[in-house]
Amino acid sequence: MLTAARLGAAALTAALLAGATAGPALADSPAPTPAAVPDGLYGKGDPTYDGVWRQSLALTALAAAKTTPADSAVGWLTGQQCEDGGWPSFRAAGAACDPKTEDSNATAVAVQALVALGGHQEAVDKGVQWLKATQNADGSWPYNPGSPGDANSTGLAVNALFAARTDPAGVAKAGKNAFDGLALFQLGCAAPADQRGAFAYQPDPSSGALAPNALASAQASLAAAGGHLPVATTARTDAAPKALGCDSAASAAAAPVAHADSGEAAGAYLTAQLAAGGNHLTLTTPGAAPTPDYNATAWAALGLIQSGHPQQAAGAVDWLAKEGAGWTKGGTDAAATASLLLVTQAAQRDTAPLTAELTALGPAPKATAGPAPTTAASKKDDGIGQYWPIIVGLLIGLGGGLLLSLQRKRGQRL
Repeated sequence: MLTAARLGAAALTAALLAGATAGPALADSPAPTPAAVPDGLYGKGDPTYDGVWRQSLALTALAAAKTTPADSAVGWLTGQQCEDGGWPSFRAAGAACDPKTEDSNATAVAVQALVALGGHQEAVDKGVQWLKATQNADGSWPYNPGSPGDANSTGLAVNALFAARTDPAGVAKAGKNAFDGLALFQLGCAAPADQRGAFAYQPDPSSGALAPNALASAQASLAAAGGHLPVATTARTDAAPKALGCDSAASAAAAPVAHADSGEAAGAYLTAQLAAGGNHLTLTTPGAAPTPDYNATAWAALGLIQSGHPQQAAGAVDWLAKEGAGWTKGGTDAAATASLLLVTQAAQRDTAPLTAELTALGPAPKATAGPAPTTAASKKDDGIGQYWPIIVGLLIGLGGGLLLSLQRKRGQRL
């Protein structure tokens, strides 16, 4: 989905590259011309800031639904990749790549989509190499190369590494690996008890303090739990996520959360936030009234399911199923529809309606999923069932023959 964070980062990058100041737009400033929607792209909205993002989510969800996308849909995504391996948010046909505008978020979800589709190993390898090359010295990832890292971008990069079967612990710069980079943004024992396990988007630039952020916590939780898109784990535990254990000494220290504890700590924080918010997370923007955050809620559900806690995710999944039409704009927003489908798949709910909605937003697929495979038990039943008419006929014949024989014997005795 085109979130405020992604839109803000992409728009700010464009402004900086154009030499624009960070002030309000003038009343007579011309509105940017929306980019034309290319053939093969899912959704009809302006793709300038989210073309690769929404295409990657759509292709990942359809691959999980056993739907083979059109060649034009896959070709558009692979055609957006730059020679150095990175993806921009969107590149118009014929436009040259600009390394400064290549985007770690777009690259990370594109890698996951191509892994899910299969058959694109060269593009996947190039994408992973780009992520390795653009990692910051502290182990984190920025939205665009050369910027400070953030939790969302680092979490997405870790997701991509997991999808590509590349151990994040072995992807490092200056001795700091990807897990170290993710830990930079997680609140630990030094934080108030109700904030422990949360992720901040970035540290405060002045004080370095970490403040919980709903989307950062939800998006990073999938990486902390060792997952990637699509979430297909069947692991589960009846126990609730384990909150971060902190004694007085640990509470006084500012030590980072250990990777082994990170996923459970994030899950415990998200479980509490979902319960407090009526099964959804909340978007708080300065100067605006709080509103439900559909995107963060979806990522929270994915993180909880990945960490083996589908029971704690169930309320959020139910809420999304009930309220999701507003988010997907009635199934016309490709990124939101794909995200909701990914959650529904992970929760093992009925996916047929969402799959149909998403399929309708792009080119006709090459193939769709066939009927559910026949189980061994049903095959056995079917094998017996097809002989029932013969068996019944034989029994009737035997019964009739026996009755005729008895009547003849009785006639002989009379």
